[in-house]
Amino acid sequence: MIEFERKDELLRYENIACIDEVGRGCLAGDVVACAIIMPHGIIINGVKDSKKLSEKKRDILYDEILSKAIACGIGRVNSSIIDEINIKEATRLAMKYAVENLKDKEGNKIDPDFLLIDAEKVDLNIPQESIVKGDDKSHGIACASIVAKVFRDRLCIEWDKEFEGYNLKKHKGYGTKEHRECLQNLGPSPIHRMTFLKNILK
Repeated sequence: MIEFERKDELLRYENIACIDEVGRGCLAGDVVACAIIMPHGIIINGVKDSKKLSEKKRDILYDEILSKAIACGIGRVNSSIIDEINIKEATRLAMKYAVENLKDKEGNKIDPDFLLIDAEKVDLNIPQESIVKGDDKSHGIACASIVAKVFRDRLCIEWDKEFEGYNLKKHKGYGTKEHRECLQNLGPSPIHRMTFLKNILK
């Protein structure tokens, strides 16, 4: 998982920000991206694509990743903007915000000199490389995927309290059978993505 971080052309960069997103396929809530700068040579045991980890393991790794990271940034784009500009552009925008929000543990802004991105391009004038299935191939991107996933899952717990009846804390906004049935019974909440619901609410 460190083949990309160890490529000769990347070793000359000091602050490589690795970027991934979560929530792209959800029916409700924000798409969330994380940009993270890990120290060169640091490998955290157990880190892999967040989708392949249990919730308990993700929570443990989340704390360890943040304790060792040089800098971390979160980017969020809400359902209204997703409906307005489409999910692909919203994902790229969330990634851009994540890079712009990179800060160290003291709250100082950190500017990366290279970006490693999971299967996307970011609209910033920074050298970058897009890696298909990057969360399987890059330790840093896998770290970003875990942080983004845990951050968004915790948002879902808060949204569940605010928008009762959809059980957002369980399915995290994804289009499960239960979620679709709740939508048909209750209609959409203010955080649902209307452009995603055409076939469900027809």
